[in-house]
Amino acid sequence: MIRIIRKAAAQDRQAVRDLLGQLGYAFTVEDVEDRLNLLAGTGTDPVLLAIRDDDIVGLIALHFAIILHAREPVARVTALVVRDEERGAGLGRLLVDAGDDLARQAGCSVLELTTAVARTEAHTFYRKLGFTNSSLRFSRAIRSHLAVQVCSRPAGCQR
Repeated sequence: MIRIIRKAAAQDRQAVRDLLGQLGYAFTVEDVEDRLNLLAGTGTDPVLLAIRDDDIVGLIALHFAIILHAREPVARVTALVVRDEERGAGLGRLLVDAGDDLARQAGCSVLELTTAVARTEAHTFYRKLGFTNSSLRFSRAIRSHLAVQVCSRPAGCQR
């Protein structure tokens, strides 16, 4: 039985790295510790862990954002993973519910996520939790060669 859902801390770095590895992300323990410390300092990026018998068996990472076109902040699930051998026991649902509760406390009105196109089992899981396919996401690497000047003053910039 899951006894605890708690916020992640730097000392959880190895278990978090192992869980992210199950999603195909390769990080060093030091990289994970740095990220956990950075996220903990923002106030808008909680990482929650599911603990069973003193073992970390799952995590959900969230980002709360105020965006221009939404009246209330939006919560995005940036990572969700349950250890392979623990899947199917309701831990993913428990983590999403815990994330939903934190998002509500932060004033968010929507919980959204993105998922790789190839992760069809995850898509089925998300639909069972009430998520709908409401958008299409595009991405690209940031280009450093564009020569565009951005004026930071609302008025008075010269062309």
